[in-house]
Amino acid sequence: MQADLSLEFLRVVEEAAIACAQTMGQGDRHKSDDVAVAAMRRVMDTVPIDGTIVIGEGERDEAPMLYIGERVGLAHTRNGDGERYDEVDIAVDPLEGTNLCATGSPNALAVLAASEKGGLLHAPDLYMEKLVVGPSSRHAVSLDAPVADNLKAIARCLDRRVEDLVVIVLDRERHATLISDIRATGARIRLISDGDLSAGIAAAVVGSGVHAVMGIGGAPEGVLTAAAMRCLNGEIFARLVVSKPEHEERCRAMGITDMKRIYTSRDLASGESIIFAATGVTDGTLMRGVRFFGEGTRTSSIVMQTQPHRIQFIDSIHVRDGDDVKIRF
Repeated sequence: MQADLSLEFLRVVEEAAIACAQTMGQGDRHKSDDVAVAAMRRVMDTVPIDGTIVIGEGERDEAPMLYIGERVGLAHTRNGDGERYDEVDIAVDPLEGTNLCATGSPNALAVLAASEKGGLLHAPDLYMEKLVVGPSSRHAVSLDAPVADNLKAIARCLDRRVEDLVVIVLDRERHATLISDIRATGARIRLISDGDLSAGIAAAVVGSGVHAVMGIGGAPEGVLTAAAMRCLNGEIFARLVVSKPEHEERCRAMGITDMKRIYTSRDLASGESIIFAATGVTDGTLMRGVRFFGEGTRTSSIVMQTQPHRIQFIDSIHVRDGDDVKIRF
């Protein structure tokens, strides 16, 4: 990507977050997701790119907008204007944590990742085994190692006891053995109902109080996490859960032939120019949620990229039109 598109993509996630934050706590997860998708799609077409959705809301017959393969950006809204735009692959989750938004729980996000064409894995919507760690322990763990060995390695790298570690795990029945294994080591667990992407980001940021994410979650979220890891120098180790013949067929249709492959962030997000943008919908570990006040709206976001390599925490005030508007700190 020749242009610096980070602030353009910031606009996209901000507007999606504002739209669904207005439904927070109303108990309607589908409505929350629908308004986030509509807002993200609308703003995406104002971005100066020739974009393709590679991870989105599903196949074309399942999703009216932001479906896999959909073309977005000014290249498609200004057909024939003579401009040349960067070809960009885009992975989106307009509302990561639909249940979190619907119940007003922490860590709901509006998220996207972008790369030059071919820079993001076209992951099928399957489950994926995941292990996410920060920069200090990225070379010391393995997806196939016993839980106790991985936690000992992480503790060694961080110069602390296993009992001092915090591991985030999705609260699912499928994780009963994993949870038991972690508890047997003495490490502490934070069970979450949804939102393993925000958990993965926290694991790669020093001072967040999170040291690893373990368990099985969605593959599309795994690609988004990988894009964040590329920017944060953390690591994700992941393997698709292919348990049925139709799963294998879906993988092959997307060009995946090795069903047992262990992916890293470089495999899932291989592009040289990666941009990751997220805005908090509800209050979370790293970002505050959307706040509404009389004169406008305030958002808290993180924008990361590999070229140039930088991480920006951005607090934005979206001001209502009017001469009498007062800006508050």
